[in-house]
Amino acid sequence: MKGSLFSSRPSSPLNSSYSSPSSTPPHSRHTVSETMMEENIEHAESIIRKWDLDSHIHEKFSPLFFDDRSEATRFLQAVYGLQEAMHYFVKFNSSSNKLVKAQILMQIAMKRLEKEFHVSLSSNRKNLDSESVFGQSSRGSTSARTSISDFYEDEVSEDEEIVLNATPPRTPPRGTPNRATDTAVVDLKSIADCMIASGYGKECVNIYKLIRKSIIDETMYYLRVEKLNYTQMQKMEWNVLETKIRTWIHAVKVAVKTLFHGEKILCEIVFSSSENIADSCFAEISKEAAITLFTFPENFGKCKKILSPEKTFRALDLYEAISDLWPEIELIFSHDSLSAVRSEAVAALVKLGEAVRIMLTQFEAAIQKDSSKSTSGGGVHPLTRYVMNFLVFLGDYSGAVSDILADWPVTVQTPLPESYFSSPTSGGGDDPSAAAITTRLAWLILVLLCKLDGKAVLYNDVALSYLFLANNLNYVISKVRNSSLGLLMGPDWIWKHGSKVKQYIAKYERMGWGEVLTSLPENPTAEIPPQEAKEYFRRFNFGFEEAYRKQSSWVIPDPRLRDEVKISLAKKIVPGYRVFYMKHRGNNVSEAGMEPIIRYAPEDLDNYLSDLFFATAGTSISGQSRTTSSETSSRLSRYYHSVVDG
Repeated sequence: MKGSLFSSRPSSPLNSSYSSPSSTPPHSRHTVSETMMEENIEHAESIIRKWDLDSHIHEKFSPLFFDDRSEATRFLQAVYGLQEAMHYFVKFNSSSNKLVKAQILMQIAMKRLEKEFHVSLSSNRKNLDSESVFGQSSRGSTSARTSISDFYEDEVSEDEEIVLNATPPRTPPRGTPNRATDTAVVDLKSIADCMIASGYGKECVNIYKLIRKSIIDETMYYLRVEKLNYTQMQKMEWNVLETKIRTWIHAVKVAVKTLFHGEKILCEIVFSSSENIADSCFAEISKEAAITLFTFPENFGKCKKILSPEKTFRALDLYEAISDLWPEIELIFSHDSLSAVRSEAVAALVKLGEAVRIMLTQFEAAIQKDSSKSTSGGGVHPLTRYVMNFLVFLGDYSGAVSDILADWPVTVQTPLPESYFSSPTSGGGDDPSAAAITTRLAWLILVLLCKLDGKAVLYNDVALSYLFLANNLNYVISKVRNSSLGLLMGPDWIWKHGSKVKQYIAKYERMGWGEVLTSLPENPTAEIPPQEAKEYFRRFNFGFEEAYRKQSSWVIPDPRLRDEVKISLAKKIVPGYRVFYMKHRGNNVSEAGMEPIIRYAPEDLDNYLSDLFFATAGTSISGQSRTTSSETSSRLSRYYHSVVDG
């Protein structure tokens, strides 16, 4: 006999046909009540014996809870009546042989309900799994039936409702996807309520755990969640591990949003009569699988031997997946018995954060150590493309990166003021975590620009050096402006660096076209001797042809910048030449047997300039960038002041 069988419990309201003790004279109440309890036992025996498993051992099992539910209702009513009788005899006549009989009947009834519970759970695996496997839509509030009470209103009689709803759920369950699921849940809840009330809760829970834990384990298997330690990951080919990461990201979303969420709801409904039982049951069926699930990203974060900058985004994918699901994780695994699951998820975030920091450090070091040669023609350097593409992708993970960098400030010693690394109009605002990513991005871009500054000095032509710097900085700004980096860096940052591009272009024009611009007199309309005019034309021809010859292989990849430079050069060169040309062309005809003095009409200059900067960058020129730490610091300072002061 179970000790909890006789725990205090209100008498079942099912026996409404029995008269209340208060309506009977005091001297006869005990006799009337005992008679009623004896009738309860006799009535229970007639129904319970009918469904005794031992008496039908050679027959095919026929479930009580099948199409005709009235028999199941009568069986449960009989059990509740039997409970009431046993409570009575324990209190008033514990030596009665009726109590022994009731105990035997109760054992028969519980054996039957255990079987019914097991069969219902097993046969309805698919129905109860409809929202737990492969991410089928979760139960929504817009369902036609939003709670079990809706099912009762349509399907059960008044007496059945009294039995099946004897202990209401703590909270109304969400809508169920189909009729079969509704029915299965109602059956399981009614059996669980009855067994728990009868002191057989442990047996009921054991059956439930056996079946539902296997559901979780099977689903995790089909989602391809594996137990991999970090040593196994380190030995794995990256393309194989990357596939497993993608698989895990899909699996964790299904597992948290559907599998564990659905199992928690099912536990709470089936065991709604006991919050402790519901919580402990869910913990026992889900804890092991959930910990295994979150061990995968934690172990990846530990794999320091395989970490490298190109793997940063897979680590961020893992981090984002957990971070986005954290509200659900915290809610589903809120019970103290599941604190290990929450701790494992947090540990995964911590390790992934550490891994991202390591890879960003490696990324910065790779920029500083780059020894690739400068591009011919002054085009955009491959390092610039690599770094900016990396940072653009990094900006797409701004939420995760901000969390990771929140307590990891830039600590490199630099002469630059703090204001350089932030913008009053950046997306960070007053949020310190968002400001952290802006600072880190600004620093990495600055490291790149300083490296490019070192590469620029390798060019033999100073004008080409400035064109190279203008092209590369313009590319950096373009990538920032046309991506999420624009919001993070802010318009002030873009404006400052855009001004720097204009400075580079101005220096390029001065160094590359200076001889052309100074080859004509300051006042092209002034009266000068024909011989002097011829000399001016010769100087202009020589300067223009030399500049054009050198720059015919130079490039400006950005069409907008290319047009701006051409227009700027044309405005500086052509108008002055046109005035001088119109003034002196009549006095400078070609001499016989000699090259013409006037080789170009003003329109020719426009045509020649329009053909510039289309060349494709070819092979690299010789030389490597070797920058000491002191040179880097000097360039940092020089670059900053050229932006701010210039």
